[in-house]
Amino acid sequence: MIKVKCPICNKEIEWNSNNIYRPFCSERCKMKDLGGWADEKYHISSPLTPEDLEDERIVQEIEQALLNQSNNK
Repeated sequence: MIKVKCPICNKEIEWNSNNIYRPFCSERCKMKDLGGWADEKYHISSPLTPEDLEDERIVQEIEQALLNQSNNK
């Protein structure tokens, strides 16, 4: 059984197919997140360029993000 935290309220929930709102804990949190996208509070970053990969700080951030993703699986 995998437990994750709701990205909106941080409530711990089970990650399984019975939770129709996953990764959220409820419809309320799901809609709050959708509203954040509609209000442009979130954005998808631009694609990486070759110059980005020459910046050691950016490379370290990418590696850390990938490590965090693999640890959360």
